[in-house]
Order: sequence, then C-alpha cells, then structure tokens
Amino acid sequence: MIQIATLAYLIIIAGLIFFQFCLIAGAPWGRITQGGQHAGTLPLTGRLAAALSVLLLLCMGAGIASAAGMTPFWPVWTAYAALVVQVLSTILNWITPSRIERLIWAPVTSVMLVLASYVVFAK
Repeated sequence: MIQIATLAYLIIIAGLIFFQFCLIAGAPWGRITQGGQHAGTLPLTGRLAAALSVLLLLCMGAGIASAAGMTPFWPVWTAYAALVVQVLSTILNWITPSRIERLIWAPVTSVMLVLASYVVFAK
C-alpha cells in the first residue's frame, strides 16, 4: 500500500512539474498560481519562482520515494523535510486570498499531504 501511495504522490508531483513548466513557457495561468496576482502570463520573477518550484517538487518527490524504499535512496530526513514543505504548502493554499487557488490547489495539496504522511509514518 505504501508503494501505491508513493506512486500517487509522484504522479501528482509530475503533474505539478508539468504545470510549472507551462508557466515558465508563458502559459496564461497567472491567476491560478502564486497568489493570483498576475492575470495572464507570469512576469520574469514569477517564472523564476516556477523554476524554483520545479526543483523543490523534484526534491520532495525524491524524498518521499526514498521513504518508501524507492530510488534515489536518500537519507530518511529528506522525507521529513518534504513532509514539512508539504504541510506549509497545504496551509498556504488554504489561506491564500485567491479564491480560485483555494478551490484548485488546496484540495490537491491536501491529498498530497495525506499521501506523504502515510508514506512517511506507515511503516
């Protein structure tokens, strides 16, 4: 069951990475990300934040995969670090002033939090 939860988490991570790459490439989805402050395409600073998000998501995915005994076999603390970032992301998505972000990302990050918590603590 841990493997299934990990794969579900990684599939969501892959979708989010795809979303971030679309933002970097100029997709006009500024209203549904980064606080919803930018209609249309993100400015350069927003695109750089999306690039940083890609790196963070990759590390989170690797940390949770490692906790499940999957490659890349990172130390256990990386899973706990990923879980902390996931908690913060979930909180921020629930309290954002952007209604559309709360509707889209709060449930997504909540599911991710449940999956990551299960992987980390269900041993």
